[in-house]
Amino acid sequence: MISLRPFVGLRRWVDGRGRWSRLLLALVLGGLSGCVFQPLSFLPLLAVSLVGLLWIVHSSPSRRSAAFAGWVFGTSHFLVGLYWIGNAFMVHAARHAMLAVPAVVAMAAVLGVYIAVVVWIYRRLVPGSSVTAGSVLVFSSLWVGMEWVRGWAFTGFPWNLIGNMWTVSDAMVQTAALGGVYTLSLLTVAIFSMPAILGSQTRHPYPTILCGLIVLGLMYGGGLYRLSGADNNTVPDVRLRLVQPNIPQNQKWARDLRGAHVAAQLEASLLMDKMGMDNTGAGNTDQPPTHIIWAETAVPYVLSNEPDLVKLIARAVPENGLLITGSLRAGAKPTDGGRPPVWNSLFVIGGDGNILDTYDKSHLVPFGEYVPFRDILPIAKLTAGAGSFATGQGRRRISLDGLPPFSPLICYEIIFPGRVIAGDQPRPSWILNITNDAWYGKSDGPYQHFAMARLRAVEEGLPVVRVANTGISGVIDGYGRRVAELALGQAGTLDSDLPVALPATLYARWGNSVPLGLIILTLIGGVFINRRGL
Repeated sequence: MISLRPFVGLRRWVDGRGRWSRLLLALVLGGLSGCVFQPLSFLPLLAVSLVGLLWIVHSSPSRRSAAFAGWVFGTSHFLVGLYWIGNAFMVHAARHAMLAVPAVVAMAAVLGVYIAVVVWIYRRLVPGSSVTAGSVLVFSSLWVGMEWVRGWAFTGFPWNLIGNMWTVSDAMVQTAALGGVYTLSLLTVAIFSMPAILGSQTRHPYPTILCGLIVLGLMYGGGLYRLSGADNNTVPDVRLRLVQPNIPQNQKWARDLRGAHVAAQLEASLLMDKMGMDNTGAGNTDQPPTHIIWAETAVPYVLSNEPDLVKLIARAVPENGLLITGSLRAGAKPTDGGRPPVWNSLFVIGGDGNILDTYDKSHLVPFGEYVPFRDILPIAKLTAGAGSFATGQGRRRISLDGLPPFSPLICYEIIFPGRVIAGDQPRPSWILNITNDAWYGKSDGPYQHFAMARLRAVEEGLPVVRVANTGISGVIDGYGRRVAELALGQAGTLDSDLPVALPATLYARWGNSVPLGLIILTLIGGVFINRRGL
């Protein structure tokens, strides 16, 4: 039996800290909690951080001081987890470098408000000094409820949800097929916060801790069981070639280099023996590619205005196949601003040199592709060009001859749980995500982005094909397993078969209504249990 003495002693030590000591401790613990995500994945730090946060909150003399400690914790949490966003300001350093640190700190501080709100409501519902099993359930439901709010408020930014940390284990992420990443977060926060009750004089804490460990074991065992029945079936007569050129962002749009960038990708697409190219393909390596896929804005022109360039690119289209690439698309008529609208788009090009279909990005990146409150904020967007990108019409399904229908997503459109396919159209057979993470260099950002793509695959039961300019490019099956992968910062091609779609998961059928129902039930149950002193 584990002795309670060390936990009680630590709790008393936290209770004895003054205001500034508590805030410093919250700052340190928040930073540690930011280390649980890819590629660091120091998962045990989450338990240390959440337990410490709960003790700090309960030792604070008022809801206001507790909420402020929660804000400090949250700011540090997001600062460590999202520091890499500052790299985007260094691409055009002469214009933006001075904003790098203030922008990242400001972003973390704003996101930290979400944690402050969690703590304030928590202390409103749990006014006592003891951490109980019921109070942990209340805390967990509020934390994940606020993650859900973060996923849509102010256009949404569901980056680094707590459930994302489990992408280090194929077995653990299978829970997302039932209730999505929010359910994964809810269980994780509850289990990793539960040791906080050991520091309070509560009755019978050990059965509660044991229940948490059992749930953790069931998640892992259930995941292993689901994977034991997994197969490796692929779509017949479809062989994808993913082209990862690894072009630095500060060279991507250089006028004297744009032609060479396109030429290099054409050469990689046509290279049959791939001598000198890295190839980590999967499946039948004797089969030539049937479909070529390039990354977001792989063609650094307004492709809709370049018919000769489209015909040149069409030379790389395999016989009876297609080439899919990212580029810019311009409208024919000027808008109210005096310029034609420009979209960040995906193009499907046939062997005859015609554009067969397009998809325009609909969920734009604030300050990267448009500036919110542009009339008020004297800030230019980070991407090239004077104006903001136009917004596409929303998610849709693309269906073409010789290729299973797919849901196209550009860049961070893949990070939104439950919003990666069009709900009013038939279910696609796979998801295509083209992106350009060159803005963030060799940092944690591309690893976290790739991890979220894997979770969308598990949630929807659909393969995800991800093609990134600088990586990580890869093919992911409907279980979230890596089928093939090209490493970050590496130029090359990757040939792979396309995994078949799995039957629609529970989450795919019901979406976020599943985790929202669980959050509400957990909150009500937690309040009831806590009032009984348990």
